[in-house]
Amino acid sequence: MKSGKLGFFLLLLFLNSSACSAWFGSNKHKSSYANGRNSILPHETSSSSSSSSSYLSRFRSGSSVLLPVHGNVYPVGFYNVTLNLGNPPRPYYLDIDTGSDLTWLQCDAPCSRCSQTPHPLYRPSNDLVPCRNPLCASLHQTDNYDCEVQHQCDYEVEYADHYSSLGVLVNDVYVLNFTNGVQLKVRMALGCGYDQLFPDSSYHPLDGMLGLGRGKSSLVSQLNSQGLVRNVVGHCLSAQGGGYIFFGDVYDSSRLTWTPMSSRDLKHYVAGAAELIFGGKKTGIGGLLPVFDTGSSYTYFNSNAYQAVISWLKKELAGKPLKEAPDDQTLPLCWHGKRPFRSVYEVRKYFKPMALSFTSSGRTNTQFEIPPEAYLIVSNMGNVCLGILDGSEVGMGDLNLIGDISMLDKVMVFDNEKQLIGWAPADCNRVPNSRHVSI
Repeated sequence: MKSGKLGFFLLLLFLNSSACSAWFGSNKHKSSYANGRNSILPHETSSSSSSSSSYLSRFRSGSSVLLPVHGNVYPVGFYNVTLNLGNPPRPYYLDIDTGSDLTWLQCDAPCSRCSQTPHPLYRPSNDLVPCRNPLCASLHQTDNYDCEVQHQCDYEVEYADHYSSLGVLVNDVYVLNFTNGVQLKVRMALGCGYDQLFPDSSYHPLDGMLGLGRGKSSLVSQLNSQGLVRNVVGHCLSAQGGGYIFFGDVYDSSRLTWTPMSSRDLKHYVAGAAELIFGGKKTGIGGLLPVFDTGSSYTYFNSNAYQAVISWLKKELAGKPLKEAPDDQTLPLCWHGKRPFRSVYEVRKYFKPMALSFTSSGRTNTQFEIPPEAYLIVSNMGNVCLGILDGSEVGMGDLNLIGDISMLDKVMVFDNEKQLIGWAPADCNRVPNSRHVSI
């Protein structure tokens, strides 16, 4: 959670069951999942199970949730939403992350290491998720994991920028407004993070993380498991700042370009093999498996693709009125002009578009376009900087990560049921507000 953050999820969970069992109490605290309790609570409390069933029936087709987003790629470095959680519900600012599953809040349990937050630390419920619960199991790298405390699921998540959270899974209330005008209090799991490690001391106004990945513990997966939305998540991030995210049927599939998700990775939104296109021409740099991840501000290519991009750019900029600016440490590679720039649109004419060309059965079928404004920023010094970085320098190996910067002003849809990734150009400044939204 820092400016220019790299949030690609590397390490998921290991048990440290005795870490906070004293605070969370004895075995008498049982999860609602273990008890089989109905976790759907209508906004206007119902007195009968039949009323709850009638609420459910209204959502089984076409329901969706849409949330406005705040933030930008630079200089803020992240996009976040406001969610109301707990009982009574309180607002929290959550960093949106399609590269990880777990939603967690910095938690007063007590919190041994927590950063300053815009709201009081989350006070957790005593409704613990048991160690053998399927949600807890989904967070492990293996099915063979130990449970020192059976009634409690302990987690540790670590991100590629070495940010981490240690805590316990609890069930609590999420207050969600659906696009059909109904508000529900939905009981779902989240992490109570009582020990966070931060890579730097900078302050960002966030309370925690919103996990939107493909695993069972992600918010959209939990909503889907309760019959409330289709297992679909999408977002539209504006280059001017802001935008929106959505869960369920909120899009017109005929307007989007689609490519299959890769079967090699069941945790992240990875597309099939792609070739890098530069200036409309094939480069021979192929076999790229791109991971689409809102947890990262910038885009990361593997070393081979990154070095090729640097080589092409230097050739294209030869003789142009742009010179390297090594004194600007905003990003690894920046250029200055005769006078400070105010917008990437002033310099986009000097740069060529890129694209990822996806193939199916040996035939090219779709392209994910990355125009100059989707890989450049203008720094506070008025220089233009390259928002594509070398993934090998941060331990990503051969992975290629498509971050926020390259998804700006596009509707991005991740359909987990059809195993498809879709996109289309869009005006992300206009947040839909109709009860019958169609993006």
